[in-house]
Amino acid sequence: MKKIIVTLFIICSYNILSSQETFTRKDTLQGGLRPERTCFNVLHYDLNIKINPEEKYIVGYNDITFGMEGKSDVIQLDLFENMEVDSIIYDSKKLTYKREFNAVFIDFTEALQSIGNKGKTIRFYYSGKPIIAKNAPWDGGFVFTKDRQGKDWVGVACQGTGASLWYPCKDSQSDEPDFGATIKVAVPNGLMNLSNGRYMGNVDLKNGYTRWDWEVNYTINTYSITVNIGDYVKIHENYKGLNLDYFVLRENEAKARVHFEEVKPMMDCFQSKFGPYPFAYDGYKLVETPYLGMEHQSAVAYGNKYVKGYLGTDRSQTGIGLLFDFIIIHESGHEWFGNSITSKDSADMWIHEGFTSYTESVYVECQYGYEKGQQYINGCKGNIDNTSPIIGPYGVNKQGSTDMYEKGALMLNTLRHIVDNDDKWWKILLKYSETFRHKIIDTKTVVDFFNTETGMNLTPVFNQYLRHAAIPKLQLRTKKGKLEFRWNVIEDKFNMPVDIKINRKKTRIYPIATWVSSKLKVNSLQNVEVLTNNFYINVDLLKKL
Repeated sequence: MKKIIVTLFIICSYNILSSQETFTRKDTLQGGLRPERTCFNVLHYDLNIKINPEEKYIVGYNDITFGMEGKSDVIQLDLFENMEVDSIIYDSKKLTYKREFNAVFIDFTEALQSIGNKGKTIRFYYSGKPIIAKNAPWDGGFVFTKDRQGKDWVGVACQGTGASLWYPCKDSQSDEPDFGATIKVAVPNGLMNLSNGRYMGNVDLKNGYTRWDWEVNYTINTYSITVNIGDYVKIHENYKGLNLDYFVLRENEAKARVHFEEVKPMMDCFQSKFGPYPFAYDGYKLVETPYLGMEHQSAVAYGNKYVKGYLGTDRSQTGIGLLFDFIIIHESGHEWFGNSITSKDSADMWIHEGFTSYTESVYVECQYGYEKGQQYINGCKGNIDNTSPIIGPYGVNKQGSTDMYEKGALMLNTLRHIVDNDDKWWKILLKYSETFRHKIIDTKTVVDFFNTETGMNLTPVFNQYLRHAAIPKLQLRTKKGKLEFRWNVIEDKFNMPVDIKINRKKTRIYPIATWVSSKLKVNSLQNVEVLTNNFYINVDLLKKL
């Protein structure tokens, strides 16, 4: 059962960017945790729907089983306002409800309260035409298209926008169904639907539709629940006890059999570094989609067109990014970081994206060695803006800057070199993955963990990289032939160590926010090399005194 690790952590000031933004009632209804949400805990979703690709139309219901965490006669579920609520049934009776933007406030005839472990179930009937994505997966919605044979090919991506754009749920990362979900989707005969979890069979409904049944046996975040409709063929094998299944368009079977071989070394690498695949009973799937990709749990969306890199390009500009398929590696890394370990609020999405972007360089290191891994991760610096903080405002369904990806990864690489002991570093990372496996956490939980495991106070380091736009600037000068140094930073009490070389000899220095005099003899700052491949910082060489 997934447990929420709650920490009373108040951010007094979001950041410069967010202070200029205006958030609305709609934002707080989607991103906030008010009593109508916190009074109950989702136990299980049982989604049973029919999708008509020609009409771009969904009809069906979701049986939502939940347990009360307190006493209340109103709960909040979510369904986008363009979708119709047909009826909501509890105990064989229709319930009344009020809609406000995408929130649905459901009234019960009497206050519900916790009674042992007994859950309560409502059946939420709904229908409508879901939002169509213009540029999935960057904007949320459905993609309705055709394959080369003219057959329907449908997918959905809704991270950030909200899963409630296509099915009713408690659309908050703070709560996942403790006992998983069943996903039953009827599609036109001749097509298949692929969803998360284990395949439980299909049923011909005798009305031109076949229902495909899937069962998720783990907790799952709402945006990970997915449908993929098409003329798919299945490629299956068991690799070291783990089921690997690839569902691809019929025309791409031959190339997929070759291209997806990369999954095996990836699994070897990630399981050695981050622990066993987190959803082993459900198995691992890659599903070809009409959009680039998404980390749907146990059904990873793949649309990288069977080429290396990111649609054939190298995000690191080093050539190393063309040695692997970016979408396979990155989106699969999310199985550990994002799907298994989930952030409570989308403001903390760096917990998903920073760690997952780091898995790219981990994979490179597994395959090609430490130097190549470092070359790759440092090559990604060109994708960072450093104009707004990584952490966003809380409670309004708002992520921080896209720097959460590569800047988050480079922060972790910096932490690795602060630790300066690779054996210890990999043990810490493995323990992090195992400690918070199938849990929901926040930034403070992450920081506290690394402080404990390293035996260091890394809080100012995390704060500088996550809560401020600028990265640390190391200032160097000479005084009477000796090296002096300090940090130019925003974060109070920032005292990160850093490695330098003087005349090619490595040494570690310990700058703080005020000038530190050292005994290190330096004739010229040109003889000082700061190891900026190990520490993501800027360097400022000042005139000697």
